[in-house]
Amino acid sequence: MKKFLSGLIASLFILTSLAGCGTQEAAETAPNREFEGTTLNVMLAYGGAEKSFEKFTEETGINVEYIEISTGKALAKLQAEEGNTSSDIWFGGGVDSYISAAELGYLEQYASPEAEKINPLYSDKDGYWTGLALVPAGFVVNNDILAEKGLEAPKTWEDLANPIYKDEIIMASPAISGTQYAILNGLLQAFGEEKGWDLFSRINENVDVYAKGGGEPGPKVCAGEYAIGVLAITGSTYALESEYPVTVVAPEDYVPWTPAPIAIFKNSQNKDAAKVFVDYMLSENGQLNLREADARIMAREGIDVPEVMKDLDVSKLVEQDVLLFGSQREAMLEKWAALAGEKDA
Repeated sequence: MKKFLSGLIASLFILTSLAGCGTQEAAETAPNREFEGTTLNVMLAYGGAEKSFEKFTEETGINVEYIEISTGKALAKLQAEEGNTSSDIWFGGGVDSYISAAELGYLEQYASPEAEKINPLYSDKDGYWTGLALVPAGFVVNNDILAEKGLEAPKTWEDLANPIYKDEIIMASPAISGTQYAILNGLLQAFGEEKGWDLFSRINENVDVYAKGGGEPGPKVCAGEYAIGVLAITGSTYALESEYPVTVVAPEDYVPWTPAPIAIFKNSQNKDAAKVFVDYMLSENGQLNLREADARIMAREGIDVPEVMKDLDVSKLVEQDVLLFGSQREAMLEKWAALAGEKDA
């Protein structure tokens, strides 16, 4: 595992060092318009990504319709439908649900030619899903609420267990949010099972109720409903600082993370057009457009780390095995349900 994390940090260091070396320009390639007029349906759990879909349509003539749904809810829907979904593409969110869906036979195996430029740490070795970006997790705090109550912002995960934050914390349920599940699994790997579950049991005492999606904590903290939110750290998260009295906090002890994947559904009726979509989003041009839509650390080699995220300390990234996100999911969520009780209802 040390080799795994060392490779990840080395890759991110190279990406970070490229930032500021000049404006990147995507290689000019002839767009594939073979499937012009086709409409692809996308299950979307990647905030801001929809802003890049228009450029894809302009270049390929393929239309994109999407529904925003957390990966946990999407997986439950897929299981209820036994994989017979009308969607063509799964886009973003927590990797645990993709791993489970691949094991259940819901995903199409596709090795995009563009995947050669994608860091293999972010992708499934058998091609069932490929990473688009890296999504770290941390906190967002409402400075006004903290000042009003005489509280300092938490700096570590252990800080969240301090009784002074009673009912001041909001986070999503890991049974619904892929990002929150990545936080849970990643921190259990970092702290160890016994210490990790003890930590979450104490943090649970400070959580009023668990949100039904990873997109809820940010807006609720901005609105002053809570002082602290636990969430994914992306460009959209940092953008909140310019609109609201909030600050993004990268934890000083451990930074959990998940690859945000893309996959084609086995049941898709538009597999060839879907492959064009995947190729585009993994290409240099697509990755740059996606980064512009929402600033993230992109999976493709040679794409600069967004300026807003350059100060994130990659040495704090959790040393984790993402494959465990799938194999441990059922048992871990069962234990979580017992811990959280009615708060997670």
